[in-house]
Amino acid sequence: MRWGCHLPRASWSPGLGRVLQPADERIPFLIHWSWPLKGERPLGSPRAFIRHNGSSVGNGPSCGRHGQLFRGIAASEALQRHRHNLAEWFSRLPREERQFGPTFALDTVHVDPVIRESTPDELLRPLAELALERQPPSAGLPPLALSQLFDPDACGRRVQTVVLYGTVGTGKSTLVRKMVLDWCYGRLPAFELLIPFSCEDLSSLGPAPASLCQLVAQRYTALKEVLPLMAAAGSRLLFVLHGLEHLNLNFSLASTGLCSDPEKPEAPAAIITNLLRKYMLPEASILVTTRSSAIGRIPSKYVGRYGEICGFSDTNLQKLYFQLRFNQPDCGPGAGGVSVTPAQRDHLVQMLTRNLEGHHQIAAACFLPSYCWLVCATLHFLHAPTPAGQTLTSIYTSFLRLNFSGEMLDSTDPSKLSLMAYAARTMGKLAYEGVSSRKTYFSEEDVRGCLEAGVQTEEEFQLLRVFRRDALRFFLAPCVEPGHAGTFVFTVPAMQEYLAALYIVLGLRKTTLQRVGKEVAELVGRVGEDVSLVLGIMAKLLPLRALPLLFNLLKVVPRVFGRVVGKSREAVAQAMVLEMFREEDYYNDDVLDQIGASILGVEGPRRHPDEPPDDEVFELFPMFMGGLLSAHNRAVLAQLGCPIKTLDALENAQAIKKKLGKLGRQVLPPSELLDHLFFHYEFQNQRFSAEVLGSLRQLNLAGVRMTPLKCTVVAAVLGSGRHALDEVNLASCQLDPAGLRTLTPVFLRARKLGLQLNSLGPEACRDLRDLLLHDQCQVTTLRLSNNPLMAAGVALLLEGLAGNTSLKHLSLLHTGLGDEGLELLAAQLDRNQQLQELNVAYNGAGDTAALALAKAAWKHPSLELLHLYFNELSSECRQALRDLGSTAEGGARVVVSLTEGTAVSEYWSVILGEVQRNLNSWDRSRVRRHLELLLRDLEDNRGATLNPWRKAQLLRVEGEVRALLEQLGGPGS
Repeated sequence: MRWGCHLPRASWSPGLGRVLQPADERIPFLIHWSWPLKGERPLGSPRAFIRHNGSSVGNGPSCGRHGQLFRGIAASEALQRHRHNLAEWFSRLPREERQFGPTFALDTVHVDPVIRESTPDELLRPLAELALERQPPSAGLPPLALSQLFDPDACGRRVQTVVLYGTVGTGKSTLVRKMVLDWCYGRLPAFELLIPFSCEDLSSLGPAPASLCQLVAQRYTALKEVLPLMAAAGSRLLFVLHGLEHLNLNFSLASTGLCSDPEKPEAPAAIITNLLRKYMLPEASILVTTRSSAIGRIPSKYVGRYGEICGFSDTNLQKLYFQLRFNQPDCGPGAGGVSVTPAQRDHLVQMLTRNLEGHHQIAAACFLPSYCWLVCATLHFLHAPTPAGQTLTSIYTSFLRLNFSGEMLDSTDPSKLSLMAYAARTMGKLAYEGVSSRKTYFSEEDVRGCLEAGVQTEEEFQLLRVFRRDALRFFLAPCVEPGHAGTFVFTVPAMQEYLAALYIVLGLRKTTLQRVGKEVAELVGRVGEDVSLVLGIMAKLLPLRALPLLFNLLKVVPRVFGRVVGKSREAVAQAMVLEMFREEDYYNDDVLDQIGASILGVEGPRRHPDEPPDDEVFELFPMFMGGLLSAHNRAVLAQLGCPIKTLDALENAQAIKKKLGKLGRQVLPPSELLDHLFFHYEFQNQRFSAEVLGSLRQLNLAGVRMTPLKCTVVAAVLGSGRHALDEVNLASCQLDPAGLRTLTPVFLRARKLGLQLNSLGPEACRDLRDLLLHDQCQVTTLRLSNNPLMAAGVALLLEGLAGNTSLKHLSLLHTGLGDEGLELLAAQLDRNQQLQELNVAYNGAGDTAALALAKAAWKHPSLELLHLYFNELSSECRQALRDLGSTAEGGARVVVSLTEGTAVSEYWSVILGEVQRNLNSWDRSRVRRHLELLLRDLEDNRGATLNPWRKAQLLRVEGEVRALLEQLGGPGS
């Protein structure tokens, strides 16, 4: 789950809030600042944008002014409608993009990938064995911008057909969408008419004949009136053919005859072939995008220019992408009113930019723009308000759908195998073997062994060749970390664990016994039924009654095999549960913090010094296994050609439940407990979670940094439960009022609630008041010590206490109440009739306020104990409080010192325990002063008593106090 945390990190770079300039001015990139695409707006109106060298933005005429071709009113209006329709269609983003906020649009955030011009000789050059290394740019061929694609070539010849190719994830689809939008807004003035076609759409039509005019009119009804002018448009007509790999073109005259008439019906593949031959509309310009494996389907003599889409091969492009993504305004508050502030967004951008500069493996991964999207989506999930139902697994599944939905490995292959299914079988095998052997670095032999496993026929080798060219670079990247030269890693670390989990839940992991035994078991079972039936008939005529009983045993074989498969699933579940509860790393962060650390480059989980340095922790693997079994992700995987059978999902879930039920009952450390809850959040099955977590009585997450996402996870998993929680401990969790509101359903089930050391201010007391006033509140103990509640917060708490009937123990230790806070408590304490213990120690209160509260406690009908030690009390006040406690019959006992008279107070360990727990957070000089006063009381009482037993007790407590004073150091410490 790490990007290689041992690499040195670069220093923070200045000017991160501004637009970064590329180190190499030849690298083209583009930023467009504009208002979002919402509703109707005039096309061609002035738009604010920043133009960089080589961008597709031009200063040509706006879309309202055309050449001689479309100057007629009818034609101009038809073209305007066509532009509007294209803009509305291509500006619609999938749901995965809309999570970034309502203002997010492709036209507001876009960075052009690098396009490198290639020569036919380079395309014919044999690829490297694994097709992972990027070829260096050829000398004299600088990167191209979109506006330069149809410029004359080096010999001055006119370029009419351009083929852009690249592997999966380099940004071909986004580039086409952006190019169409540029044309709609008049930023490609060289073309008066642009007609985009999806080759996947055309391939679905099959061999049914249709003319080019019919194809255009069916898809773009606004162009019916300008179809007669299409032939006269010449080079100002641009056809965009996206995804050529979906079409099986044949340029042989024997297979595809010549056709120059745009109105003659032909098969769609034949029409595209004649367009590319320049036999139909010979003057038209054509832009083709395709995967690398399909470049050869167009003879090079018909292509004027090849351009390889190289993604974000410059780190500055990656930085620009992240800056524009994260600085989108108006994302809106999420659950509980949580929203990401501009300062928080800037902080994320700064940390990510620093990591890109000093952490080479993440920069190598973000070479593919699609992985930049995945990084943004993951950070958005970790830090921004989480949409309802979104999980980490759903982000990765949606990511694969965005890149592989509808993609076949090879359209010419009759098997029509899904590209994602092939990747799950090959890359999933490699990923699972890595998880099993605890490694993230793979040699060339490891990769080749998984790719070529079971490949025997020529067709299988052809499929493997296509996968190597088109998708292998999407999943694997050469390792750039020191000491691992020549090895390969998964492009992002979490992808290895996702594919390993997918490999398991798809049932692709089979032992030799399972592969052979299933077929044999089914065959033996069928034969056993037939033989038993025949022998049963014969036994009625012949004395062979023992034989049918013997052959009936054959029917048991399938059942025995089923149990073997079940044992295999239980073994996987056992490994998964053990992985989830691993504690190998010395300070084991929870899995969500590990994900953020791996992306942002902060210090990740530290290993124990005695363990080998290459030990890996795969805690995301069980999370992804649970997430993939959820109904939503199974539905998305079915769209990708990776269906998970319902029976398999049920059996896997039962095996996991069985193992979790055994190991989940043990007391887990806070970070491991959060991982357990996160697994249930990924699974998205409330019934499953209720059965597994039914025995959970203590929720101890002390010390876990409770981000908005973690609060959402805990509330979603435990908020709907029915059984009461004996204790919820969220001490030192960096909680804020929004987190309190999110966790309210969990707090309502708690009997003891610990919220110490969370920097909760007066505004948080408003939510605590609402909690105490809730009719389902059953909190009996509330610990708010070491929070700056102040007197204003206590006033709100008193409103809650007045209407609460469950609270019995309230700790306001070191909450900054002062005299005002204690006086408020003294005046309104009688409004609550159930409170039994109140702790207001270490609040800086003076004599008057302390005595007033002590008298109110003495009159209270139920209060038994009042803690007032470590306040600014005089000796006379302390003695008066002791006298009040000794004379009060049935009233509250007041704890103000370590002694009671000449004896040791029975609460001395409570006082010193509070000091020990808070030694590092309290004012050391102030604590030292109070301890010295307590020590003086002990010494005076020891000299005043003659009882040897009391002297021994006082000496023991004196030793404890002196030990604490030694920990505090000298007066200057």
